[in-house]
Amino acid sequence: MSGREAHPRPQLVRDSWIDLSGNWGFAHDDDDRGRSAGWQEGAAPPFERTIVVPFPPESALSGIGDPDHHPIVWYRRELAAHPAQSGRVMLHFGAVDYRATVWLNGHYLGEHEGGHTPFSFDITDHLDSAGEPSVLVVRAEDQPSDFTQPRGKQDWQTEPHGIWYGRTTGIWQPVWLEYVPAVHVAGIRWTPDLVSASVGMNVRLSRRASRGIRLNVVLRLGDEILADHQVGVDGDVVQIDIAVPALRHGPESVRLRWSPESPTLVDAELTLVAGSKVVDVVTSYLGLRGTGVRDGRFLLNGEPYYLRMVLEQGYWPTSHLAAPSADALRHEVQLIKDLGFNGVRIHQKVEDPRFLYWCDRLGLLVWGEMANAYEFSTTGVGRFVREWIDVLERDHSHPCIVAWVPLNESWGVPAIAFAADQQHYATSLYHLTRALDPSRPVISNDGWEHTESDIWGVHDYAPFGDALRERYADSAAVSRTLTGAGPARRRVVIGNPERRGQPVVLSEFGGLSLTPSAGDAWAGYATLATTEELLERFADLVRAVLDSEELAGFCYTQLTDTLQESNGLVREDRSPKLPIDAVRAIVTTPSRAMPTEALDAAASAARDAVRARA
Repeated sequence: MSGREAHPRPQLVRDSWIDLSGNWGFAHDDDDRGRSAGWQEGAAPPFERTIVVPFPPESALSGIGDPDHHPIVWYRRELAAHPAQSGRVMLHFGAVDYRATVWLNGHYLGEHEGGHTPFSFDITDHLDSAGEPSVLVVRAEDQPSDFTQPRGKQDWQTEPHGIWYGRTTGIWQPVWLEYVPAVHVAGIRWTPDLVSASVGMNVRLSRRASRGIRLNVVLRLGDEILADHQVGVDGDVVQIDIAVPALRHGPESVRLRWSPESPTLVDAELTLVAGSKVVDVVTSYLGLRGTGVRDGRFLLNGEPYYLRMVLEQGYWPTSHLAAPSADALRHEVQLIKDLGFNGVRIHQKVEDPRFLYWCDRLGLLVWGEMANAYEFSTTGVGRFVREWIDVLERDHSHPCIVAWVPLNESWGVPAIAFAADQQHYATSLYHLTRALDPSRPVISNDGWEHTESDIWGVHDYAPFGDALRERYADSAAVSRTLTGAGPARRRVVIGNPERRGQPVVLSEFGGLSLTPSAGDAWAGYATLATTEELLERFADLVRAVLDSEELAGFCYTQLTDTLQESNGLVREDRSPKLPIDAVRAIVTTPSRAMPTEALDAAASAARDAVRARA
């Protein structure tokens, strides 16, 4: 891969970057003595072991492969980079779990808390001015027993148990250097508006620009220029609405709208100019699409759209939360499309931006979910909110993301059914998310015990289709399910939220496994003896959901086997358990809730278009 496809940050790309993946020095620090012993100075001892970044040390691909509790780890790497002649050198981290502290040549650069969000440092002034290699040192702390730390499905025990998986400590997304001008584009946020036929653009600069600088923005679809806009820069933020006249032209505008069936992406080039001199050039992209809810239906581009999603743990047997390669992320998205799904619910993980890029490019809807803590406390609330704000900022511009899910199944709010403070917290997360991104629906607490949500997601692991038909067949049945004890003996909706036509989505169901061998660890919901029985039961459950006139969509659990939770449609190595064509035929069966959708033709056309573009 090259260009945008390989870039760790696909929506803000410059040519001048250096990937720092590969061999780094490594050391455990179980006694937390590294700082007092001066490890930040970067002397070779104690960094005598080698780790392959960005794979976590618990994983096999890291070369360490040690799953024991090592809450503090250190990294060391020499940098050949020299100070930019007329600009700056930026050091970027995609994600380090959970708390990172960074030094260069013994100089403290700073620290970052949050295991799923990016951070950067300007290292120019601390590079070796004589041209000698500079020494980069990173200390990462990830306490397994800190249950107020947003951690998702990472286990606190040494061996994974129940539905919990192995830990991911330290660096698990790319690290890279980038050469930039002193004044440069540091962030871009795109917000399409189909109603006004425009795109909201928010550009953040590295610092306040001097007078006379302007920003040129060109939006293209292939060779066609959709917009060419120029604006003077006054300050360190540029916020404007860019008209896209082609969006106004009735049926012709449909070709511009992004959807899973037609994932059209618009290329963007941003140029900072001072007089006749080009200061900075970056490329980006966006998708012109709108999302919403109305009358019990999810809306895509203003029209009802049935959600056919699968639960994606995003976990890999040899690399844990990190993908084994950039290409593996593409294959994962293509696999989901081939199985017939039009969307994915990323579960208890904030995915690598390169995964979201392939969802954008190949056409796959995403429910973006935060990794949750396990306990409620003021410390946990502060940690979660700070990281969630960063997630919303990082991923705002991806057209594939069509809903936000801050909480799942009351994780981190275990007493929400009766504790007013936890109810207020869930509701505040809903309103905070809507305040920062009013363009997407928000689900406060997916699965059950919703306080305020735009979509009511329900988790129901009934083992047979008849039970699902009984609970979701019509409006009366759905009302009983929402207001009664609920499928997990937990109320789906608590308090007295406003009823405003929220869609109901069966956002977890299924969980079917083949019968495990004697002695194998297993966690799941129902087992079948043969693949034929597994396919038959899968069809029974999916068709029961599609028979409902009230459900607006579903999310099947789950895409892949993951350790002892072996209820995937494919195995851990992504090889299929069931014929892909058979699964696709079941998943794409028309729904009674959307009787007019020409799903088979649309899905076939979409697959042909995706493969042609790829």
